[in-house]
Amino acid sequence: MSDTRFEMKPIDALAREIGIAEDHVELFGRDKAKIRLEAIEAASKARKAGKLILVSAITPTPAGEGKTTTSIGLAQGMRRIGENAVLALRQPSMGPVFGKKGGATGGGACRLEPSDAINLQFTGDFHAITAANNLLSAVIDNRIHFGDSRIDPLRVLWKRALDMNDRALRKMVIGLGGRAMGGTPREAGFDITAASEIMAILCLAQSRADLRERLNRILIGYDRAGEPVRAEEMQITGSLMAILNEAILPNLVQSREGTPAFVHGGPFANIAHGCNSILATRMALAHGDWAVTEAGFAFDLGGEKFLDIKCRYGDLDPAAIVIVATVRALKMHGGVTLAELTKPDAAAVQRGIDNLAAHIDAASQYQKPVLVAINQRGEDTADELAVIHEYCKGRGVACSTANVFAHGGAGAEDLARQVVATVTASKAGKLQPLYPLDLPLESKVETIAKRIYGASGVAFTAEAATKFKKAARLGYGNLPICMAKTQNSLSDNPKLLGRPKDFTITVRDMEISAGAGFVVALTGDIVRMPGLPERPAAERIDVDDSGKIQNLF
Repeated sequence: MSDTRFEMKPIDALAREIGIAEDHVELFGRDKAKIRLEAIEAASKARKAGKLILVSAITPTPAGEGKTTTSIGLAQGMRRIGENAVLALRQPSMGPVFGKKGGATGGGACRLEPSDAINLQFTGDFHAITAANNLLSAVIDNRIHFGDSRIDPLRVLWKRALDMNDRALRKMVIGLGGRAMGGTPREAGFDITAASEIMAILCLAQSRADLRERLNRILIGYDRAGEPVRAEEMQITGSLMAILNEAILPNLVQSREGTPAFVHGGPFANIAHGCNSILATRMALAHGDWAVTEAGFAFDLGGEKFLDIKCRYGDLDPAAIVIVATVRALKMHGGVTLAELTKPDAAAVQRGIDNLAAHIDAASQYQKPVLVAINQRGEDTADELAVIHEYCKGRGVACSTANVFAHGGAGAEDLARQVVATVTASKAGKLQPLYPLDLPLESKVETIAKRIYGASGVAFTAEAATKFKKAARLGYGNLPICMAKTQNSLSDNPKLLGRPKDFTITVRDMEISAGAGFVVALTGDIVRMPGLPERPAAERIDVDDSGKIQNLF
């Protein structure tokens, strides 16, 4: 339920306000709705598409640096200065909500509403993705049970999914019980729903027809001769489409200041491509003069994938890139322990500024204007903030301090003006991805590692090298790369803070996400099913007698 201190607009009124016809709105109560895909085409005939602003960030502290909060603040600030801005954001996964981070709908005066519903079950999209994923799993094992000779039980790639952090489910043996129970024992496991390929597929699909084609292309495993077995052979694509029939529709909600927000899809950026759906982004572009969106974690992960995967498939062309920085994160990169981050230390900010420099350098390679937004916290000092401003001034990069948590859109008016002015003055051409698709897969990995992370080179384990060669032989060599890498460092070692030098990225394995349309290069100890911390957020969340959820943030 919404926070009663904020007067929310009825969602049907908000839809009308941005030009969505009544017959394109499917209401979920008074405060959320699904929007039919026809609304994109209808709006495109009536008005020119808006300009797209990507919000990314520097390498974060464990608590995150407020990309969502800043994105909401920027959109609210733009509306305060007379600009028609609309948000396109990701849905939270319940894994982190009950794990370490808690809710993920922004914070303070920059929060989406109804925040409790969005953070938990929302309109059922994650459940639908989970169900579709697991129906495919069930049919695969059913085919094996009845002797389908096309599937080698020892070469099944497809895993089950659950929208919860549960490390015990990462690897297991299923089908126990012998002939009496009808099982065929084999190794299996679970991914978190945000890492399911069906999540990535939903977020990259541009229509129901495209969704169907992508589901058909899923590589579920190999036969005994080592040849691919695809999901279309299971003959359940129609059923998967039925489960996802409502989930493909973007969701409309609003911020606490009434800014429209299309919230749809939620792949993680350290193990998937980390962006909301192409359809939600197009919906925002169709109904606003400005569409503000974000990509998960820092620019080296979500930002790069947004530009090299999502923009490539969706033919999107951002007008500017905003890098969110915080004083506390720069102090961490300057050598300050997490326990000491609230203590003033301008010298540590100066020592950590190289991390911001690395992300500006990486973003600048796409030939789009780059701005820095300082997400101000209450303990930040004028001296600490001045270090960031002076650095950006020296680089000729626009920089604004945005106190959006406390002041909402009013705290982002300067940032909003700077974004509008920068885009208006820009002469940037159409987005050019970092690498061409005809480059060998291994060379694409090396390009990302060297130009975005600052690595000196890439090492492929023998297993990974063999799989990359097989992927090319099977016809997947022209797909983009999705790097699975720690979010805690520019390198693949989470302990290397700041701007590491002379390091090598080690690719230990790879996976083919043929339906989504990318090849995943796995580095470090990244896993697709997270675990809970020692004291998870789930231990403090409760509901009072009136039905109000407590301690979700």
